[in-house]
Parts: sequence; C-alpha cells; structure tokens
Amino acid sequence: MAAPYGLRFDCGRTSLDLAATAGGAAFAVERLTDPGALAAWLVGAGVVPPGAPLDAVDAHWVARFRALRDLLARTVRAELLGRAAASDLTLLNAAAGAAPPPAVQVVRGPDGALAGILAGPPDCAALLAAVARDAVALLTDPAVRGQLRQCAGEGCTLVYLDTSRGRRRRWCSSEVCGNRARVARHRRRAGRTP
Repeated sequence: MAAPYGLRFDCGRTSLDLAATAGGAAFAVERLTDPGALAAWLVGAGVVPPGAPLDAVDAHWVARFRALRDLLARTVRAELLGRAAASDLTLLNAAAGAAPPPAVQVVRGPDGALAGILAGPPDCAALLAAVARDAVALLTDPAVRGQLRQCAGEGCTLVYLDTSRGRRRRWCSSEVCGNRARVARHRRRAGRTP
C-alpha cells in the first residue's frame, strides 16, 4: 500500500512497518524525513487514530523513532539469521516498558459511526513503547515469528509477515519487488529470443 512520503504499511505488523521506513529495494531510503512524515506514519500505521493531535511531533520525535526503527530492523534481522544480541533485546525491553500505552476512547462521530480518539495529546515515549511492544509480541510468539520472511527482491532489505495461504509469499510487495522481478524475468527471456 502506498502512502504519502513513500510510506508503506504492507509488512504485516506495526514494528515491521516502522523498520520499512528506511528499507526497500536496491538501497535504503529515509522516509522519516521530518515531523510531517512521522505524523503520517503514526496515523497510517494505526499507532494513533486519524485526527489525533500531533502538533507536538518535532525533530526530537523523529530522531527517537529513527533510533527505535534501527533497533527493530537490527533485532528482527538478527533473529531471522539466528540470534539477536542481548544488548539489543535489553534496549527493546526498555523501550517497551518506558511508558504506558496511549489511552484510546470510543466516541460516536457526526455520521453515527463509532471512532477511536486519544484521551489526551500523545506522548512520544508512549507511542514508542506501543511500537516496541508490538515487536516484543512479534518476537515472542512462535507461530507469528515463524511467518517472518526476508524479501526475495534483489537488494531489498525488508522483512515481512507471510500470512499467505501456503506460506509461499516471496516479496515484501507484489507491486514493488514482485513487479521488478517479473519485469527482469521478462527482459531476460525477451533478450534470449531471436
């Protein structure tokens, strides 16, 4: 799924979607470039409900989310290859326990539909903790952890959850890496045909 700032929300978990803000095919691209990009990610990833007051998001928040993102990417990739460093797990646990989760309340909107709103302005530490808790849940659930896959796209660094039937998904995104692979395969075949 494409979104403003080139953000993607197709990795299957909030923590993996945060890691995807610097990964991708062929080279790393920084997508958390400014407070606006972070605010768009927070809403798009469902960390805060649409319409949440994000006026406090600033460069300091961006730096803290980038640091968590780097920790998540490093930890998840290390676990895929065998074992994450104990120091990274300690940092992840500290982030997860740093603040209580943001309180979300249900309200009825003008159209009569129920919607979630934050009980108060979001706190950076609470939002970081919510994402870190998602990573802890991901890494400690054997069934979910068994669905982690590294994208097979050439040069792609993204990790995603393979929830497809038969667990045969190869790419982080069929539209992105999958399409690149199909185009490359077509060009190779077309180049061999007289």
